[in-house]
Amino acid sequence: MLSLIQKFFFISFQSFFIFCDAPTSWQFGLQDPATPVAEGIIFFHNYLMCYIVLICILVFYLLGIIINFFNELKTKTVSNFAHLSVLEIVWTIFPAVILVLLAVPSFALLYSLDELVDPDITLKVVGHQWYWSYEYSDFLSLDNKESINFDSYMVSTNDLVLGGFRLLEVDNRVILPIQTHIRLLVTSADVIHSWAIPSFGIKVDACPGRLSQASLFIKREGLYFGQCSEICGINHAFMPIAVKSVKPDIFLSWVSKNNSN
Repeated sequence: MLSLIQKFFFISFQSFFIFCDAPTSWQFGLQDPATPVAEGIIFFHNYLMCYIVLICILVFYLLGIIINFFNELKTKTVSNFAHLSVLEIVWTIFPAVILVLLAVPSFALLYSLDELVDPDITLKVVGHQWYWSYEYSDFLSLDNKESINFDSYMVSTNDLVLGGFRLLEVDNRVILPIQTHIRLLVTSADVIHSWAIPSFGIKVDACPGRLSQASLFIKREGLYFGQCSEICGINHAFMPIAVKSVKPDIFLSWVSKNNSN
């Protein structure tokens, strides 16, 4: 029994303080950021939580005072009181100031989410029921003069190798270079999907007949997982996303290998 309790507290402690680029059991925090946008989202989350905690402490403190002062057992009669103009001014200005302090970083974050930098690489993402298709529009094959493209299906549980993530691993991972401005063009071939990766801080709806655009700048190497975040049908939970970020020279070698195939 003691070992189970120790294991529970160890898992809870590890999940609270240690994060990764894929979901973990008993995870309380957000995944590690891999892009400036994800870093900004996590910073704003922590920044907002500070105000929420202070506001909750103040509200519950005032609520406790009111319950204590206006207790029927202590006070049989309620004395008359008049309006306090100073208090009305304070509780009008104080929330307005807080909203301004929250608006400034939120506007900066919203601007960074919509900012589109001149891209070095374009990746086209197409959602299907129920898998993803990817196309590297900037690189053409030497044989058929077509761009590099492939489909990405989820690996079934029976085909998983040791260390693989169930319901997250795919047969063809997306390979992207780090320290490179990437443009994402996201669309759908049938119903509405959503291309989302928590570590990138990105979530783009894939709408049929419409081309959505987003920018991506990966800061470090790693293997990142995501899933379709739009209810797209019976197999909605079985179209994961796996992106592997590598150094630019490794990415160019991968492109050359695929161009020759």
